[in-house]
Amino acid sequence: MSEADTESRAGRDEIWIEKYRPQTLDEIVGQETIVERLQSYVARDDLPHLMFSGEAGIGKSTAALAIARELYGEDWQEHFLELNASDQRGIDVVRERIKNFARSSFGGAKYRIIFLDEADALTSDAQSALRRTMEEFSNNVRFILSCNYSSQIIDPIQSRCAVFRFNPLSDEAVEEQIRIIAEEEDIEVADDGVDALIYAADGDMRRAINGLQAAAVTGDVVDEEAVYAITSTARPEEIHEMVTQALDGDFLAARSTLDDLLTNEGIAGGDVIDQLHRSVWEFDLDDEAAVTLLDRIGEADYRITEGANERIQLEALLASLALDD
Repeated sequence: MSEADTESRAGRDEIWIEKYRPQTLDEIVGQETIVERLQSYVARDDLPHLMFSGEAGIGKSTAALAIARELYGEDWQEHFLELNASDQRGIDVVRERIKNFARSSFGGAKYRIIFLDEADALTSDAQSALRRTMEEFSNNVRFILSCNYSSQIIDPIQSRCAVFRFNPLSDEAVEEQIRIIAEEEDIEVADDGVDALIYAADGDMRRAINGLQAAAVTGDVVDEEAVYAITSTARPEEIHEMVTQALDGDFLAARSTLDDLLTNEGIAGGDVIDQLHRSVWEFDLDDEAAVTLLDRIGEADYRITEGANERIQLEALLASLALDD
């Protein structure tokens, strides 16, 4: 193997979501308004407690890390504590690890940063303890809380934070990053491959980059076939065909298409629900029919989330559409 091939293989062995993670705030794409406000805090070295809310893969953790790097430079890790609340839900982690970090001595900085990822997974007791800790150590610690649902964070914590609501990334932002990485890694991505990555990502940059890396090892060209196979995503036309069959009253055909998605393509029932939801307005439905379809999708999603059998719920959804014909 040549030296160039060795270097190329070494690059492919890296995790691209980390390799291409923005290091500074101005490198973050798709969240321009939020970045501008955060940069003003960093420029004044006057950081309040922050709360970042929004879906996965849209820049919340990246923004917290970028703030630390810009404030502390090469020594950022000494002044930055990252905890994942979904793994450490109890009140003890708030009382022990956070307090120990907040109390420990440090020099060269006005304050330290504690980044609590997935903070909405903390129990109510842990959040109450966190509120008291935020009050006790407000002189030398700033908290950055990240969550998917800000409604799960108690009001006393929210009132102590500047709240930033991150939006799903635009298709243009995802496409731009895909093409940049493809050029850097010297891989060929077909236009339909880019479109498939954008569709599979649904505003999640991490999912798009992971999909690109996974598809890049399957062949010489990253095309839609490779992307849909590697990301376990149904093609939009398959979802459209299944629902159209049900709306036309052909339940058996719709059920057969669903079975192919679940069994042969290995797509999870929850992902089928998500894609159904995204496709509602693409069907030729009047407003009343669209509302009815959304209601039934929501009901099936709730039942699946609560532990009901995915196949049974999806078949019941298709049956209800067929019966309305």
